Amino acid sequence: MCPLGLTFFGLTSEIAPQIRLNIFKQIHEIVFHGKGGYDYNTIYNMPIWLRKFTFKEINDFYEAKAAAENNEMSAGKTSLVNSEGKVNAPQFKQASKAYEGKSSYK
Repeated sequence: MCPLGLTFFGLTSEIAPQIRLNIFKQIHEIVFHGKGGYDYNTIYNMPIWLRKFTFKEINDFYEAKAAAENNEMSAGKTSLVNSEGKVNAPQFKQASKAYEGKSSYK
């Protein structure tokens, strides 16, 4: 054992399992979110710089997609339930006008 406590490039037996887990998670995310464009062996054998770039691009794409969906959902729409979980009566009445007279209940 090294007298300084560090081993090859600072990788110790305490952090090696976490690093290995992070690599496998990254590979899984690329394969899963790549929608069939990548297989496990291709990503596992890919150069590290290219795997990190691919992961970043896929991550950026899905973050932008989620942000666009959130903006689309919140633009011009009001919630019928407030932050306390209570029904906002005026907005509920306004939203239900489109369904007046369309009930099959008699």
